[in-house]
Amino acid sequence: MTEPSEQEGQPKRPDERPRRRRAHTTSRDLERYTGLFARRTQVMRSSAMRDLMAITARPEVISLAGGLPDTSTFPADSFAAQMTRIAHESSAEALQYGPTEGFEETKACIVEVMEEEGMVPDPDDLIVTTGGQQAIDLVTKTLVNPGDPVICEAPTYPGAVPTFCSYEADVHQVRTDDDGMVIDELEGLLRELAAAGRRPKFIYSVPSFQNPAGVTMSGERRRRLVQLAREHEVLICEDNPYGLLRYDGDPQPTLYSLDGGDYVLYLGTLSKILSPGIRIGWVAAPPPVLEKIGLGKQAADLCTSTLTQYFVREYFAEGRWREYIGDLVEIYRDRRDAMLDALERHFPEQAEWTRPGGGLFIWATLPDYIDTTDLLAKALRENVAFVPGRAAYVDGRGGSSMRLNFSASGEDVLREGIRRIGGVVNEQVALYESITGEHRIEPEEGEDGGVHGGDVVPLP
Repeated sequence: MTEPSEQEGQPKRPDERPRRRRAHTTSRDLERYTGLFARRTQVMRSSAMRDLMAITARPEVISLAGGLPDTSTFPADSFAAQMTRIAHESSAEALQYGPTEGFEETKACIVEVMEEEGMVPDPDDLIVTTGGQQAIDLVTKTLVNPGDPVICEAPTYPGAVPTFCSYEADVHQVRTDDDGMVIDELEGLLRELAAAGRRPKFIYSVPSFQNPAGVTMSGERRRRLVQLAREHEVLICEDNPYGLLRYDGDPQPTLYSLDGGDYVLYLGTLSKILSPGIRIGWVAAPPPVLEKIGLGKQAADLCTSTLTQYFVREYFAEGRWREYIGDLVEIYRDRRDAMLDALERHFPEQAEWTRPGGGLFIWATLPDYIDTTDLLAKALRENVAFVPGRAAYVDGRGGSSMRLNFSASGEDVLREGIRRIGGVVNEQVALYESITGEHRIEPEEGEDGGVHGGDVVPLP
């Protein structure tokens, strides 16, 4: 008997329709398109995190690579109630286009978030963007011509590197230490550029719980940075996704609050304190700059999603957003501590790592004879992933470092992920020492007679 879906005249279900097979790429295929590409495509770089997404989506892979908040912590009943209210009360408006600069209600929510960190922005100085990543792109598009100098930290946010390269910026990176960007080196660089008749378009910084290093710029350095920007009339692009995710210590003033909004462009996002899926970010900038950013956004996507802006309005109307961030802080603090403990247990003594007071990341540096890009391939065979350090530089540095995310996984999973990476690292250390004859520091025995690094944590 013929199945109904196979009967003549019956349409097949989408999963039953034959797929068109793509022809094999040949040199002729490449020639067909090569002459059409813009010059900028030659300097475009892929995002290291995006490259890993397909691999880390596999359920057997422990991913310490993403910058992912734990969205499972958001209460499902609250989400359902908010979306239901939108459907019943505002469905037509929520499904329509919105203003390019964003709704006034959305800006009011953003002002609440900024006020929590001591800032008092004028809503008219804000534009709502499609996530923080678009904010970086729009600022760069607005300010940078090919060859213009841009200054950022070393290491810097790996997602900013492809953006700067796409607009053909001449990127200069300034070293960081435990107190953030080394301002003395920045001052020397500014003098060198000025002597050459070159003015940087902006200084890009993630001053609080930096991505990827996890370090926080000291108050003294923040004040000097703002002062230097005024002296040299250089803009600062302050990217602050993590400022409210503080686990230890006292908050530092934002660069925007120290400057008053004259030379500091402030980039924010709800991705880390609410949800990355809603794609809500923003830029606070002086009106002449904001006007040009608005023109760039019109050309990019016309407006940020109306539906998600309505969701933000409903979420903030409940008045529980501070409570939710407080819950996240407790969860992420425990996960950070679990990862730090696992690094102590499973990484060799030759390794170093940061101890962040907030944010989502730990930056680990291995002996310089280990290349973490090569190490990643070995780690993936053990079903664990991280971001290699070179993704945070434009000049090939960072080859022995890695970025580790602790927010997206439970404590047991984090410990197991670090154990797997530590096993691969220790194999490389042992191989190097056997070749060179250098003395290897044996791991200490635990109280139970076992060595650190020997425990396998069962995964759920």
